[in-house]
Amino acid sequence: MTSVVDVSVTPDLKQCKVYISVLGDEQSQEDTLEGLRSAAGYIRKELARSINLRNTPELQFIMDQSIEYGVSMSKKIDEVTKDLD
Repeated sequence: MTSVVDVSVTPDLKQCKVYISVLGDEQSQEDTLEGLRSAAGYIRKELARSINLRNTPELQFIMDQSIEYGVSMSKKIDEVTKDLD
């Protein structure tokens, strides 16, 4: 499962950082990131077609581990509280 966590665009709209999170093992994360990077041109073209901007931003995909980290911490908290009961 892939989620877009955050998007930041420079003021001149030339660069766009897309932070994604992939729930799965390390190989699936790498494969997803590689797939998105290879499709960046197509995604940019579709973005330009649907949004009328002077500049269509160059897309840069970045892995964000915050969701996975949150799930991991939640499981650890559950384990600790279960041991206390």
